[in-house]
Amino acid sequence: MNQQNNHEQDGRTDFDFFMGTWNVRNRRLRERLKGSTSWEEFGGRTVAHKILGGLGNFEEFTLERVSGPSYGTSLRLFNPTSQQWSIYLADGINGLDIHPAIGEFKDGRGEFYSQELFEGRSILCRIIWSEITTTSCHWEQAFSTNGGRTWETNWTTDFERLS
Repeated sequence: MNQQNNHEQDGRTDFDFFMGTWNVRNRRLRERLKGSTSWEEFGGRTVAHKILGGLGNFEEFTLERVSGPSYGTSLRLFNPTSQQWSIYLADGINGLDIHPAIGEFKDGRGEFYSQELFEGRSILCRIIWSEITTTSCHWEQAFSTNGGRTWETNWTTDFERLS
């Protein structure tokens, strides 16, 4: 097997499906970890491109919320040794989150985990990428306060490819 095929199988191409421009539909739980069932829905747009010769990618997004647009970025970096991705998020409200979500894709589904502080307490965060086609995909975020035994999904995004 040549080196190119090894690279394709080690995970570095896992996010290739996401490169391009997308319209997004977001559903965000208004209050997290409080038993809320009230959701805020809003649109947006995102653009993603490869960096570092394919060992990473950079995404810029705009969220069109009722309170006005907000902006953010995601930086995804692939570690060829561990064959896992680290995902960093920065936005115009909170700045850079220095706790990357780390994980990988298996059978067309990506799962990524981080430990974070939320309202002063330590929680687990899980990100899932699923339902991936050439023209659409689904993303969701969930929090756990009990070490991952139960999860509260608090944000979902459905992507539709523009280009």
